[in-house]
Amino acid sequence: MNLLEEKWLPVRRSTGQTDWIAPHQITEPDIVAFAANRADFNGALAQMMIGLLQTTTPIDDEGDWEDLLDAPPAAEVLQKWFKPTAEAFVLDGDGARFMQDFILTAAEGAECTIDALLIDAAGGSAIDKNTDHFVKRDTIKTMCPHCVAMALFTLQTNAPAGGAGHRTSLRGGGPLTTLLVATPSRSLWQDLWLNVKPQRVFLQQGGDVQKTPKHFTFPWLAEIVKIQPVGGETQPLQVHPHHMFWAMPRRIRVDFADVQTGRCDVCKRESTQLLNRYVTKPQGLNYKGVWRHPFSPYYETKEGWLPVHPQPGGFSYKNWLAWVLGVKQGKKSVQAAGTVDYFLHERKKYQASGQFRLWVFGYDMDNMKPRCWYETTFPLYSLAEATRATQTQIQNLIAYRIEASEQAIFYLRQAVKQAWFGESDLRGDLSFVDKAFWDSTETDFYQQLNDLMKQARTETGIDMDDAKFIIALGETWHKVLIKCATRLFDVDIVGAGAIGQQNPRRIAEAYNGLQRNLYGDAIKTILRLPVTEKKSKKTKSSAELQAQMSLQRVE
Repeated sequence: MNLLEEKWLPVRRSTGQTDWIAPHQITEPDIVAFAANRADFNGALAQMMIGLLQTTTPIDDEGDWEDLLDAPPAAEVLQKWFKPTAEAFVLDGDGARFMQDFILTAAEGAECTIDALLIDAAGGSAIDKNTDHFVKRDTIKTMCPHCVAMALFTLQTNAPAGGAGHRTSLRGGGPLTTLLVATPSRSLWQDLWLNVKPQRVFLQQGGDVQKTPKHFTFPWLAEIVKIQPVGGETQPLQVHPHHMFWAMPRRIRVDFADVQTGRCDVCKRESTQLLNRYVTKPQGLNYKGVWRHPFSPYYETKEGWLPVHPQPGGFSYKNWLAWVLGVKQGKKSVQAAGTVDYFLHERKKYQASGQFRLWVFGYDMDNMKPRCWYETTFPLYSLAEATRATQTQIQNLIAYRIEASEQAIFYLRQAVKQAWFGESDLRGDLSFVDKAFWDSTETDFYQQLNDLMKQARTETGIDMDDAKFIIALGETWHKVLIKCATRLFDVDIVGAGAIGQQNPRRIAEAYNGLQRNLYGDAIKTILRLPVTEKKSKKTKSSAELQAQMSLQRVE
């Protein structure tokens, strides 16, 4: 079974119909999205197809790229692009297999049930402790080859920690992915092609372009030792730049000898080749070094730049600045994904004809346990039209707003703790307060961001030296913060409690403290608003000084 020829990609057409296509059919104009039964499969399929296009496209010029965005290549053209890589997409057989170890056999590997390919499957520990409450054991007993292919790529791309020697993905366990999409979506092809660079540009971003043997791009085409010595590591210069799309940290070999006929437990389609097990072995490719995957933002640490991972609480506008434009503020430094940065700075004229968004998704992992799958889109508001200077100005203004929001949330948490417990520094999980605040102020944030973009496109633009303009912006956001924090305290959180269980005195003191803080100088300073002038301490009178000296002599 060759995945370049097989109709195995689930897609949704503009009519709402679900269909299955081969990769070269991706340019059909009525295909609008992937339509797998699992959200992580859809995210993985998008990354796989972008990777396949980037790996095989001969397009070197930005002008030629633009032509194909408007007039996609015919299926025959894509088949020609893909053909040299055909041997890497064989799913079964005795030789090399897609995303599977080249030499692993059943005799030397540990046997696993097929559902273990799914990141959210109940693990052995959960089953032993009977803690598989939400994702039950034995719900996925068999999978068709198509779903197995999707599961293999999804696991290798997101691989979490899996025990000694079972490696995480090239970007660590459960990386955050940010991809460009059009809105409204015209076609799946357009959404994929937006994330592909001219080949000559892509090949400049790391890896060794001289490593042309195919196993340096598709590692399953040879033994691991052809890339990485036993017990060693895999650095960018050990492989071709395209390798990062096809990283393979896990050693897996699916058992195609024992198959059944029936319905796939994932896609619910009938199959004559239902698979139920695979074997695995530790010591796969151990990715270390300065990898820069184009789909992930990176943050700076003492050890260098690391890929961003989703965190508890999900995504909100607090992440917008870092993941769209990047941020450098104090000790916090984040760079947007390479694909996003390239689009905003090199494809400005194309963005003028339409609106685009950032598709953001990924697993929030706790070591090897998935806590949640998060997925959303962020607006871009024609940022590509803005100059670098204007983008920098917007970065600063948005950074002030996000920092002020974080300060207001801190004050709100303190007030809630004081109202409920009489102390503001008690430890406890009040993450619901944060989420409620971010959610409640999101509409105002994006409205103000949109207004900023409109101002940036006027003749006067954004003048950071115009004190009245900066103050007016700050006051508008300040009012939003005060209104939201007050309402959450009064109505949704503290005020929602049963009256008989409330302590009126504590609530009043907490409320007054919250108002003092919200109107205080700390938030005003962040928003560049005028602050109250502090009065200097009065000079002590001569009588007071004499009295103090007399008291000292007595002592």
